[in-house]
Amino acid sequence: MKAQRKVRRTGVLDVGCHSALLTIVERREDSPLEPVLARKVRLRLHETLDATGRLDRSGVRSVQHAVARTLAADEGRSLPSVYAFATSVIRDAPNRDEVIAQVARTTGTRLRVMSGEEEARLAYVAARRWAGEDGMPLLVLDIGGGTVEIADGTGEQPRAVHSLRLGARAVNRRWDLVEAVTSKRRLHEVRDLLRASVAELGDALPRAPRDGRVLASSKTFTQLARLAAARGTSDEGLDRLSLQQVREIVPVLAANGPAGRAKLPGISRHRAGQSLAGVLVAETLMEMCGVESVEICPWSTREGLLLERLESAAPAAHRRVV
Repeated sequence: MKAQRKVRRTGVLDVGCHSALLTIVERREDSPLEPVLARKVRLRLHETLDATGRLDRSGVRSVQHAVARTLAADEGRSLPSVYAFATSVIRDAPNRDEVIAQVARTTGTRLRVMSGEEEARLAYVAARRWAGEDGMPLLVLDIGGGTVEIADGTGEQPRAVHSLRLGARAVNRRWDLVEAVTSKRRLHEVRDLLRASVAELGDALPRAPRDGRVLASSKTFTQLARLAAARGTSDEGLDRLSLQQVREIVPVLAANGPAGRAKLPGISRHRAGQSLAGVLVAETLMEMCGVESVEICPWSTREGLLLERLESAAPAAHRRVV
């Protein structure tokens, strides 16, 4: 009689600007990531940041509450080992160490942070596995709240990774794009500043592979694809987004403030305020990398981390947690 193969489970708690999400998965033969449990607590950390990017007391309390709630054990169910990490909203906060220490004291869970380059590497690992075509050139674009991640390569690990402080929330705060922007000159100014920032990578900036694929991760790209599909200006569908569609969306989002954007199909209420910044960043990335169309990839850093934990492909030291 064959012995049953032990099912491996692992979990990741991802604490970001808009939510804390606990994801528990297991590995099965027919699926590398089989969902077991997902538990989310909504956050609004962007509203708790001061002018320097510090989280105020209400922000710290909300993180404490979210971590405690997501990791609360269910009756009759114990959680596997969980890797808890915080994204750029906490990582880049001047009082990061204080926030992490306070959360650890009250919840018993110490949040880890990783560099933007490591987030880019993990996003590539996830996209490569999702794409399922080893050896094919792959370019991965991921727009987060604080940073943008870019990675490319042909193997399981990327050839190059880059992280730029051009996330939708960061751009929103830097150039005040929350409300409607009716001035074309203002939009041109922001576009020029974004292009100049990306151009600083020089020859290191990856370009769209001639015989490969371009995958776009993140809620920003996903919501833009939904809005484009609802507008019905092309037959790209929900799984693709063209540069032309992105350009057509810019004036639509610019003409509306947060309330108006939230009424548009595909744009969520809690991300509406930064959606104009997000579409301008997407446009810049696609233009600068020579991308005419992207495929929407549902996997990103979180899934890359889950895959590596399940497969023990990278020891803790390689994950470069800082």
